[in-house]
Amino acid sequence: MTFTDAKQRFSNRVADYVRYRPGYPAATLDTLRTVCGLRPGHVVADIGSGTGLSSELFLKNGNRVFGVEPNTEMRQAGEEYLASYDGFSSIEGAAEATTLGGATIDFVTAGQAFHWFDQNGARKEFARILKPAGWVVVLWNERLTATTPFLRAFEALLRKFGTDYSRVNESYPREEQMRSFFQSGAYRQQQIPNLQVFDFDGLAGRVRSSSYMPAQGHPDFSPMMAELQTIFEAHQQQSAVRMEYLTRLYYGQLRQARTDA
Repeated sequence: MTFTDAKQRFSNRVADYVRYRPGYPAATLDTLRTVCGLRPGHVVADIGSGTGLSSELFLKNGNRVFGVEPNTEMRQAGEEYLASYDGFSSIEGAAEATTLGGATIDFVTAGQAFHWFDQNGARKEFARILKPAGWVVVLWNERLTATTPFLRAFEALLRKFGTDYSRVNESYPREEQMRSFFQSGAYRQQQIPNLQVFDFDGLAGRVRSSSYMPAQGHPDFSPMMAELQTIFEAHQQQSAVRMEYLTRLYYGQLRQARTDA
């Protein structure tokens, strides 16, 4: 992926992203409290904070959260979505240059954004802004593709109509990327079930929110939506379908990165 391009990919999809992307399970916080000692007094830098879904998880825990987002439209949507939280500050910045002060952050988090980062630049920046013994938390919702007939049909639709679906899908972190990122620092992982239930309008919004799918006005948009309607009608139960995910959670410390910085 080119990271300059990545920062602009969602500009025309913000409204659907806000409404139709999944949040994160409360069990995520249970793990971070137990293993990493997360508590309300900790300061969080949420990198690639977008429309605010991952930031909200920590704001509800009582944390002070700095949402760092390079895309103007996404950042403004996050500011609006999180306006009721006094503990949220919106920052124009990027993973590789957050503008935050050195050794000021207890937890650096990245929700559904890590694959857009330049990992070497991000590692150096995270090590700079983290306090000693601070934690990096990487999480994303991985949509299941083959556990039900609906999910198999939906995956086939994405592969048929996606403009660069395979390229984006392949950019998501794998175990070797996480090992490389954390280097000699200890890290752990957990998988947590997550779920969305959609009527057809919600399912259509979920498709429109994806940067790799044709936008309205593209020649493939109407055929794609017609096929999506067919899939929905074939698999709906009580006028709804279930979108299943695994929330992948990685958490660790950048011991080697801090030594080298």
